[in-house]
Amino acid sequence: MATTLTDPVPTPIADHDERLARAEAGVRALRATRNDRWYPHYHIASDGGWINDPNGLCRYDGRWHVFYQLHPFGTQWGPMHWGHVSSEDMVTWRREPIAMAPSLEQEKDGVFSGSAVIGDDGKPYFYYTGHRWANGRDNTGGDWQVQMLAEPTDGTLTRFTKRGMVIDCPTDEVDHHFRDPKVFKHEGTWYMTFGVSSREHRGQMWLYTSDDMVHWTFERVLFEHPDPDVYMLECPDFFPIVNPDGERKWVIGFSAQGARPHGFANRNRDNAGYLVGSWQPGNAFVPETDFRPWDYGHNFYAPQSFTVDGRQLMVGWMSPFVEPIDMQEDGWCGNLTLVREIVLGADNVLRTVPAAEQLGLRTSREDLGAVEVPTNQEVTVCEDAEAIELEMTIDLRHTTAERAGLHVHATPDGSCTAIVYDDQLQAVVIDRQAAVHGDKGYRVAPLGKDELEAAELRLRVFIDRGCVEVVVNDGREVLSSYSFPGEGPRAVRLVAESGSMAVPSLTVHRLAGNGLE
Repeated sequence: MATTLTDPVPTPIADHDERLARAEAGVRALRATRNDRWYPHYHIASDGGWINDPNGLCRYDGRWHVFYQLHPFGTQWGPMHWGHVSSEDMVTWRREPIAMAPSLEQEKDGVFSGSAVIGDDGKPYFYYTGHRWANGRDNTGGDWQVQMLAEPTDGTLTRFTKRGMVIDCPTDEVDHHFRDPKVFKHEGTWYMTFGVSSREHRGQMWLYTSDDMVHWTFERVLFEHPDPDVYMLECPDFFPIVNPDGERKWVIGFSAQGARPHGFANRNRDNAGYLVGSWQPGNAFVPETDFRPWDYGHNFYAPQSFTVDGRQLMVGWMSPFVEPIDMQEDGWCGNLTLVREIVLGADNVLRTVPAAEQLGLRTSREDLGAVEVPTNQEVTVCEDAEAIELEMTIDLRHTTAERAGLHVHATPDGSCTAIVYDDQLQAVVIDRQAAVHGDKGYRVAPLGKDELEAAELRLRVFIDRGCVEVVVNDGREVLSSYSFPGEGPRAVRLVAESGSMAVPSLTVHRLAGNGLE
């Protein structure tokens, strides 16, 4: 394939400022009707409208920046814009103006997902996918996707100059899926990888190179998913990480479309995960592990990571793919996860835990000490909890219950979400069968042999108004799910089913809001 060039003059179809003003008005209209019953207290969400993938994650000029896909005119997926929040401390966030709206011919039907990278000049550059309907009207005839470049006009990252298209879609080589660029520099060369569906409908990641971040040349297929049912690898990621022995590995991440469910695997409509392996410039990625989910919950997709001061940080989208999606009635839909740090263990398994800065959310601490829960009994921890973090351990050697753990968002109408260790499955489970709102079903995070032998289960459970994040054994497993409580107080209870539970330690932290409400 030939070297691709940026358009000499981007082709505007509308005034960008006018499009941004319309988008802001759309969000304000939805905000005026918003129901806050499940609106997050400390997770990032839009004021109103639909959001999905986190984009453009970076730290610049002393602030953390999180952009996200936004449809500002409704609570369903629609033509994409870029929403934006920023923070000095990763605790209190500031809502920024909408950053990008469709205004060029190459992106007239959506400013789609992309990433940020700090260039050699110390300034951030934003790469994203431009989107056009093939039939000019809607998505029924497919679409045309190309890679675009934008640069901020000042240090606040609130306004952008669009440089236009830098990589056109090679329609003779791909089946229109050609999106979500991730850019990085390695050994003096700039690389861009993104997701592709080949003409044979195989999910692939392609790799391009550049010397100047503008002119890009196709190098090779970096990775092809071995499952022929997987037709696209959305929101790909690729980064180096060092194991405890000081050896550098490479992590390839993606959200696989088309994988069929089997056993506990691939239970969501599409599934985000990673492989650890090796890579040398000029070669394909060589996996050294099997595919492993980033998150085992009902609602996790399209994560994006970025590197800051030697740390690899990640944010995911809590994806409400499965109907009924009751929050769509409330003027908003969707939120992001907490910021997580990625660490590689000696077993080639990645741990993801909330970034240390987010300890700043804690406003009070209550140590409840050791608790014994008798057979088939419940012990109330909180009578009404909208924003808390629980730290607890379960002594599996002295727990006889078949299922032992928590009922959260427990309301007087009997609604609740169970977060339990299931002794028969030897796994941590989020079970929504008793939920009165939203999708039901359960998700399972199987524990490793070493975790079972240790016989001490450590949990950090983050409970917000309408969602939960469960961090298991220092991030060896994580489960993120929406949990929509019914009317009335939202209790948290310890539960033991068909046996007793031993909890050596239990601490409750009340959490502050993030400033976005």
